[in-house]
Amino acid sequence: MARSKAQNKDRVNIVTWPLYMVLAIAFILYIIYQRVQILAILFGALTFIMIVVLIGLELVISSKEEGKLRNAIEIIAAIVIVVAIWFALRLILNTSYPIDAVPSCSMLPVLQRGDMIVLQGVNPSNIKAPIVKVTGSEMQKMLNNINQESLECIAYQLNGNKINLSQEVFPGYSVGLASVNSGDLVSNSSQSGNLVKYICGIANVTYSNGAKVKEAYTKAIVIGNTTINGDLNNSIIVYKTLPQDLFYQEGDTYIVHRVYAIINASGTYYYLTKGDNNPGLDMQYQNYPASQNNTEGKVIGVIPYIGYLKLILSGELSQPAGCNYTFGK
Repeated sequence: MARSKAQNKDRVNIVTWPLYMVLAIAFILYIIYQRVQILAILFGALTFIMIVVLIGLELVISSKEEGKLRNAIEIIAAIVIVVAIWFALRLILNTSYPIDAVPSCSMLPVLQRGDMIVLQGVNPSNIKAPIVKVTGSEMQKMLNNINQESLECIAYQLNGNKINLSQEVFPGYSVGLASVNSGDLVSNSSQSGNLVKYICGIANVTYSNGAKVKEAYTKAIVIGNTTINGDLNNSIIVYKTLPQDLFYQEGDTYIVHRVYAIINASGTYYYLTKGDNNPGLDMQYQNYPASQNNTEGKVIGVIPYIGYLKLILSGELSQPAGCNYTFGK
């Protein structure tokens, strides 16, 4: 009887509901203050700490109430169930990564940073996007000279011997191509030897404060005799970046972007991708096209906000650039 009273006393003394309230408040504040870096880091770190503390407390309480052996068995059972569910999803959805989180704002407004996404295995037959056939040698030439393909659509103004470049299209500015490597304006004829050629246009951009501007963007691409315009009905995929990619060097190990077009290079498939909220295709910024081998899956479902937990646990606390505007056409 004395032992039972001691156990009851332990249960009363360890009250966790206020900590769960702190966790919920910290998580909500983290989402609300994503645009304020110092607050995002503060509330994100607090959320992480509260998760660790609560897991530890629940283990202590369970151990005291049920005994260490039973507690260990329950933990092992829970781990086995989670692992079983994970492998079942991998088998059913035919991908090694059936669940992921959106890490940036490059897919606004369709996908928000912090959305949890459900993925299905990718093959050209289940991806909605135009397919263009090229020879293996043509594709290899492009891969060997990716810097030559890195041309961005930019606004420019000729001012005597000086050229003013800007993403925003100010009055009196025209739209053309510039080399990502040198930053110099280039003529359309300079891409005559490229596999993928770009057609530039002007898009409407709306900022979160209500301001509206016009910016240069890639309106269409040309591969061979085929002209392809961006289609927001195309499939969205997740792919792993390569060490030589600019995105990888900037810390983005995986990308969630829409397929702009598929290149069939003598039976080997490559996906040309673009973020809905980006002015250009990924390959325009010194990134290699995603191959079938480094593509994790196609987005088939979205759960809002839950993905923030993964971002917090992986240390991606502050909001990246590009979350304060939305690209239009």
